[in-house]
Amino acid sequence: MPMRAPSACLALLLLAVPAAVSALPAAQAPAASPKTYKAEPGPSVVTATLLDWRDAARNRPVPVKIYAPATGQGPFPVIVFSHGLGGSREGYEYLGRHWASWGYVSVHVDHLGSDTAALRKGGRLLKNLREAAGDPRNALARPLDVRFVLDQLERLNQGGSPLSHRLDLTRIGMAGHSFGSWTTMAVAGQRVGQETALAEPRVKAAIAMSTPAPRQKDYDRVYRDVHIPILHMTGTEDDSPIGDTKAAERRIPYDQVQGADQYLVTFQGGDHMIFSGRFIQAERPKDPVFHSLILQGTTAFWDAYLKGDAAAKAWLAKGGYAAALGQDGKLEEKLR
Repeated sequence: MPMRAPSACLALLLLAVPAAVSALPAAQAPAASPKTYKAEPGPSVVTATLLDWRDAARNRPVPVKIYAPATGQGPFPVIVFSHGLGGSREGYEYLGRHWASWGYVSVHVDHLGSDTAALRKGGRLLKNLREAAGDPRNALARPLDVRFVLDQLERLNQGGSPLSHRLDLTRIGMAGHSFGSWTTMAVAGQRVGQETALAEPRVKAAIAMSTPAPRQKDYDRVYRDVHIPILHMTGTEDDSPIGDTKAAERRIPYDQVQGADQYLVTFQGGDHMIFSGRFIQAERPKDPVFHSLILQGTTAFWDAYLKGDAAAKAWLAKGGYAAALGQDGKLEEKLR
């Protein structure tokens, strides 16, 4: 469940132009211009702010990094991002900055106990990775971190902050990679053991990158409470360096969730690290291609399901994204 950190190589793991033709009957009105998405930054300047919050009820620090549009009219939809094992709030900057440039506030959470600092203790990287991945306290703490962050954002939106009244907290998305993808699915409603209190109803859509296979095999029970649209992303080489999830198992949530629109992108030749970037490992030749396609697809998904943009949904579901992927990825979809 990795992310953008020195430990990353070991980790487990964007206008339709409406046709205003009032003289014609609705059925004869010209269709909206086709929407397209590129990986270039959007029109807004982006600010990045570090906040060191503490959940007093759990006596737990919950640091965040917030990427936000400095220009443009709000309020803006909000995305909460959860890093993978060994990551931090500093990771996945390419996602946070891009989404913010297109009119979203992206809040990257640092999960203590499964973050970069925890894995560096004592110089026992591999052992620390395994211990953090296997500690059930980390798994439980992560969705509770997300809940606390949403509570804090509600307070932040009320006043006394540059973001006051600029957050649209009726339109919240959740995203994550690897352990962060597990966190995302738990927040979306995936059952964890017998626990049912981890789902967060304020979240309206999600993006899950490299989701670990669930330990429970009774999939009907595990996924029956997931009722939000999800864009699942993986790669044909997305095996876990730590843990036992194989690339083929990453599609299990897509296959099993039935309660809302689901998409699955499988990048041809993509491994576990294409979503987070690389530090120790040298960049692979196709990484820039994958990043471009990730930015295109994720921004279109947020536009479709957080902004209610029909043209964005059409681009996703009616061939636009599939054409952009070409031979570099395969798009599957289950639409309600």
